[in-house]
Amino acid sequence: MAIEWSRHCFHPVVVLPSGYEVLDFTTTEVPTPSHRWSVGRYDEDRRIYTQELFGGARTVHVGVDLGGPEGTAVHAFADGEVLHAGYNPAHGDYGHVVVTAHRLDGVPLYALHGHLSAASLGCSPRGRRFAAGDVLGWLGGETENGGWPPHVHFQLSWDPPETHDLPGAVARSERDAALRRYPDPRRVLGMVHP
Repeated sequence: MAIEWSRHCFHPVVVLPSGYEVLDFTTTEVPTPSHRWSVGRYDEDRRIYTQELFGGARTVHVGVDLGGPEGTAVHAFADGEVLHAGYNPAHGDYGHVVVTAHRLDGVPLYALHGHLSAASLGCSPRGRRFAAGDVLGWLGGETENGGWPPHVHFQLSWDPPETHDLPGAVARSERDAALRRYPDPRRVLGMVHP
């Protein structure tokens, strides 16, 4: 059984205005967006991951980053339940995270929302049921989201995470297996980047 993606109408995870910028993280410098709103690509080999957390090898990004002003609302793309909520404190990690569980066409699907504000965990505790479009949390500032400019790392997974964590970047040698395990978030988000 498979999800018939085209028959679903998903709510935006972040309501992006027209004219957002698609960022290029393939160099060793973190790009400075020229707009307040931005998108970071799925399946991009990023050279910016120099933190110890990535071990110098995990560079292939398996989510989509949706950037905007600190405090921007992060919405549920479909009905579901909060599976996990927690804090990953390491520099370069997700900071505050909400993991949601969904069932589409009878198929379980999981989504990680990382780099959120601390207030997001109070809004979306484990077990919370929500409808498509409900606010799950807000984009966190650099002091609470792992040290990154405000954005949400949005990642899908076929497998249920055991905790409030998933590898958001994998080694090049693990790329093919990871892309099978973590489907392209543009199935939900639409073509936010080419």
